[in-house]
Amino acid sequence: MPGDRGSLRPSLRDSLLDAAAELLVQRGYRGVRMRDVAVAVGVSRQTVYNEFGDKWGMAQAVVMRDNDRYLDGIDRILTEHSDDLYSAVAAAVRFTLELSADDPISKVVLTGAGGDELLPLLTTQAEPVLFTARTRIIEHALAEWPELDRDAFAEIAEAAVRLTMSHIVLPTEPPDQVADLIARMVTRYLDLPGSR
Repeated sequence: MPGDRGSLRPSLRDSLLDAAAELLVQRGYRGVRMRDVAVAVGVSRQTVYNEFGDKWGMAQAVVMRDNDRYLDGIDRILTEHSDDLYSAVAAAVRFTLELSADDPISKVVLTGAGGDELLPLLTTQAEPVLFTARTRIIEHALAEWPELDRDAFAEIAEAAVRLTMSHIVLPTEPPDQVADLIARMVTRYLDLPGSR
């Protein structure tokens, strides 16, 4: 059926983001032009501009989609560890730090391949990434642990996300050690029975 085949193809936006991500990894931010993305997908340059506005908007969209991949993994981990918040937080932080260490998009943002233009997406202009992560983690965690105080959890989730992002940008300790530290911080702040 024609409708079924169409649903198997990636959307135009996904195709553009795939091409942009690949080119960013290969060439760095300075080396990518909107025209290159258009050629890679087989569309006009105006189509790329219509979708993202400009090159910075395109880079933001690539980072946000990468962030969604992290959050999908965190959702899975929170569900798998729903019997113990400490273990869930530690596993989620560990997953995030380990994935970021091997993630080509994170590497191009953090190492400044071709310039450091993308670093603000995880530092001074990280609000879209931070807001999305914080909101999604809070909603998922409160669904798993409805007994938690929403306001207190929102406060500590914000701190935990920011601390995790800080360790992505400037790793100073092994992921296991950071994961345990953040899990302790969260459970102690919430004053949960059996906090470590």
